[in-house]
Amino acid sequence: MNIWVDADACPVVIKEILFRAANRTGINLTLIANQYIPVPKSKSINMLQVPSGFDVADNEIVKRAVSGDLVITSDIPLAAEVIQKGALVLSHRGESLTKDNIGARLNIRDFMESMRASGVNTGGPPALNQSDRKAFADKLDKFLVNYK
Repeated sequence: MNIWVDADACPVVIKEILFRAANRTGINLTLIANQYIPVPKSKSINMLQVPSGFDVADNEIVKRAVSGDLVITSDIPLAAEVIQKGALVLSHRGESLTKDNIGARLNIRDFMESMRASGVNTGGPPALNQSDRKAFADKLDKFLVNYK
């Protein structure tokens, strides 16, 4: 199993949880982003910088992810694509995105996008809080235990 991280929008605290998990388990962790992101020196942790451009990092993750891999992202269209390939998806808030719930999430995302396009200020997601961090860490641990 590889863990692929949509790293451009990944909160620092989530990256730190992932770094500790990769070092603890030895599972390969790769951050993919349009900009350089420093990572700790480790045999298990890599950073891949891709060229700037719309969905370039997402496309690289889709290209590399295979069935059984874990993708860390809150990007719903990216999640939908890797789920079709058999990858597992975990959002920054610790939510598992699956075949069973991704359709509804895509519909909500598209609805909110059309609201914003019509001029409605929908605001953004709330800031990541301690319970979100704990939910992410707990769910990641469950994935890793099930993998082993």
